[in-house]
Amino acid sequence: MTIQDFDILVATAQHVDYAQKICDEMAESAKARGTGIAQRSPEYVADKMLEGKAVIALHKKGTWAGFCYIETWSHGDFVANSGLIVDPQFRKVGLAKAIKHKIFELSRTKYPEAKLFGLTTGLAVMKINNELGYGPVTYSELTQDEDFWKGCKSCVNYDILTSKERKNCMCTAMLFDPAEKQKEVEDKIKKLTHKATLLERIENAIKKTIHHE
Repeated sequence: MTIQDFDILVATAQHVDYAQKICDEMAESAKARGTGIAQRSPEYVADKMLEGKAVIALHKKGTWAGFCYIETWSHGDFVANSGLIVDPQFRKVGLAKAIKHKIFELSRTKYPEAKLFGLTTGLAVMKINNELGYGPVTYSELTQDEDFWKGCKSCVNYDILTSKERKNCMCTAMLFDPAEKQKEVEDKIKKLTHKATLLERIENAIKKTIHHE
């Protein structure tokens, strides 16, 4: 079994029947890991599919294999790719990574100026986020939208979060800031242009020297 055995696509109305199975798997996975996950109802998951704000992975035989959805906070200034889940029978083939890449592309298309962020305890997710350009940040750099933090109430570590006044918890906060990335690109271009100009000057100086000789 390889990643080629799966279709990874933007979920639509035809996928809403998978909503219950997805929610059940999310709950099981959280229990197995001993960590929290914001609990979502099948109706909520189905709504994300209908809004075009979710990515689903299906095995070529039609079996559900994985899922992730987009949430927006602070009037769309912040976007989170939440609820990443892969059916245990289909793990170890790179599905989580493929789904994360697809939902990242979808988020960037729908909300090009938004900051993308995530809270995770999983090393694998941290590595994928890092590849996508996310960096670790303090909780103060995330959305301060109360509705987002209410989602942490179903987590086993919620008491830790509140006792630390939402400054940190067991999860690592990661952020992708498009404005910052754009600046990095511009800075690289400036440096390359500067180097090219410098080389041009050196070449011209050499030419002049040879010409005078």
